[in-house]
Amino acid sequence: MPCHGKDGVSEQPTVPSIGGQWNDYVVLALFQFRNGHRPSEIMGPIAKPLSDNDLGNLAKYYESLKPWAPSRHSSSAALAAGPALTQQKNCVQCHAPGLPGQQSIPRIAGQHIDYLTAQLRGFRAGTRGDIDGNMSAAVKDLTDADIAILADYISGLSTP
Repeated sequence: MPCHGKDGVSEQPTVPSIGGQWNDYVVLALFQFRNGHRPSEIMGPIAKPLSDNDLGNLAKYYESLKPWAPSRHSSSAALAAGPALTQQKNCVQCHAPGLPGQQSIPRIAGQHIDYLTAQLRGFRAGTRGDIDGNMSAAVKDLTDADIAILADYISGLSTP
């Protein structure tokens, strides 16, 4: 998947890095794209012909790659407000402290700010596929300013 960059490290601000992403999450995301539960004009047609075995093989490959590093530093305002927002909105309960993700919950630390902003807005608007409704519920009351702070803060995080 060249869109996601060499070794799964995207250079496109609206395309997520997926190198080192959790196996279960990659399978789930591809399954959602394939079955139309996560609408995408780009990923839908790519995932549509994939077999369950293909999903597993792709996930295993991307999980085996080295995780990406953040491409930017968070602003001082985001560093001041971001940690409290991640606690208040329960980000750390699902994505784990430091937001490295776990199992079927994606690593979001260090992801592109534009991608994070778009995903948070999509969850809030109900246009982003959400398998269990947890993300939509968590972000439904976020203001545009909250989303900007969260995306700025999360995009600058690195995980061990």
